[in-house]
Amino acid sequence: MSQTSAGRSDQPVRYEIRVQGRLESRWAAWFDGMSLADEGDGVTNIHGPVADQAALHGLLQRLRDTGLPLLSVTPVASDQLDPPTTGPRSPINPRRRTT
Repeated sequence: MSQTSAGRSDQPVRYEIRVQGRLESRWAAWFDGMSLADEGDGVTNIHGPVADQAALHGLLQRLRDTGLPLLSVTPVASDQLDPPTTGPRSPINPRRRTT
């Protein structure tokens, strides 16, 4: 079975990961260059492309090592804006095609 028939693509999926606590932008290198943004309410938003599920799991392990509580992990549709939101987003189905 090919990756295309399994609903996967070769393109990285963009994720928005929210944690309770503050991470300075200098931590971005530790998180594979993803962007970090302070939401202003004690929540840090980490967002950017993730190559595959193995990379996502590695990223989540690094987050675990910070000791900060994980609030959400959300795949973000490619047509949505890159800047972080100020509130939680509804999870999307990455296989669902939008027009």
